[in-house]
Amino acid sequence: MLHYCLAHTAYHFSRQLPKRSRAKFQILVVLLVANFLFPQIFVLVRPKSSRYCDQPLLNNLTSFIIFTFLMTGFTVLLTLMDPIPREVKVAFHVYGVGSFAQGILTTAFTVTAPQCANTTPELYYLSLVLSVLSVLATVFIIFLIPFWLANIFYPGMVLNQRSRAGICHEPIARCSYLWHI
Repeated sequence: MLHYCLAHTAYHFSRQLPKRSRAKFQILVVLLVANFLFPQIFVLVRPKSSRYCDQPLLNNLTSFIIFTFLMTGFTVLLTLMDPIPREVKVAFHVYGVGSFAQGILTTAFTVTAPQCANTTPELYYLSLVLSVLSVLATVFIIFLIPFWLANIFYPGMVLNQRSRAGICHEPIARCSYLWHI
């Protein structure tokens, strides 16, 4: 869920900015994605990363990099489009399910590969960091899901911007980037 959470957060941060300032935000997003992508590619091309490891951490890192590139595309789409077409929303949420599966696999492979810390240390420790970040992002999204569902089944109960009411009006009014697409 790390990729989904990052793109989701970037979308909501961009909506807090005036439309004329979003181009500057796009540049910032590209720089942040490059900083997120650089360690992954660096570890991928290291000679030590190709050594033997019982778990497929190298293959998992490759798929993690692919998800990072997809995250970049979704982030650009979500921050540029206003309003977001339904098809893009559906594709983004399907991507979120794939991102969740990727996070589970990364965590499972890393937990079962402590011996890889000796043979492929950079790969193992990067996988460990990505696993922790994936778990934290999953906890954050799981925390938000009940509010999203309540808003779907009982519109206005959780947040009603027009009447400035709902159980989450005060926190969301201060941090509206947490809300759904």
